[in-house]
Amino acid sequence: VQLQASGGGLVQAGGSLRLSCAASASIFSDYAMGWYRQAPGKQRDLVAEFTSGGISNYADSVKGRFTISRDNAKNTVYLQMNSLKPEDTAVYYCAAGRGSSIRYTVPYWGKGTQVTVSS
Repeated sequence: VQLQASGGGLVQAGGSLRLSCAASASIFSDYAMGWYRQAPGKQRDLVAEFTSGGISNYADSVKGRFTISRDNAKNTVYLQMNSLKPEDTAVYYCAAGRGSSIRYTVPYWGKGTQVTVSS
């Protein structure tokens, strides 16, 4: 399983970024896909996911600001992040898990991408 995340960077508060995660074609249609983030000194938390059934779920802290989407033709999952806040600063990880929801799997991880939001 290969996951390649990209799109992080430095942005001012209120700005937007889009993260991309390219996945192996063999897993894309059968696995739950998600984005996690980990801030310094904190645990890694789920930000958004697509279940294997195609349902999207979000952490309360990002609802209304972040949108997870997928392009099946490109085997890519995106995380559009709008109205970014300094507390969104973290390393963001793409993940894939064989199961209905990524929360109940031991996921495969992509390399993290840093998102820094300045105030």
